Amino acid sequence: QVQLVESGGGLVQAGGSLRLSCAASGTFFSIYDMGWYRQAPGKQRELVAAITSAGGTNYADFVKGRFTISRDNAKKMVYLQMNSLKPEDTAVYYCTAEVGSVRRTGPGTQVTVSS
Repeated sequence: QVQLVESGGGLVQAGGSLRLSCAASGTFFSIYDMGWYRQAPGKQRELVAAITSAGGTNYADFVKGRFTISRDNAKKMVYLQMNSLKPEDTAVYYCTAEVGSVRRTGPGTQVTVSS
């Protein structure tokens, strides 16, 4: 089964950019629908963006036009390009892989946006 590790988080000023990466190990990566979720302190975990095995994408309204999700099946990687970051984007960001009833989640990477 696939295992996931996120990287690329950090501290950035408002208006800045970060690129998150999610490295997957295991087989059949290309059949998984992949996603990025986030969880801020005291808040529920929420979907940020998703990309299907066929390459279709879906974004939460609060990141449309600012964030872009992509995947590289040959490298078993998923990316989240985050531009025009806002302090409210501060959260732990998690990568997920889902197929059928199976979902895997990485340990997360912290993103902090200062005002």
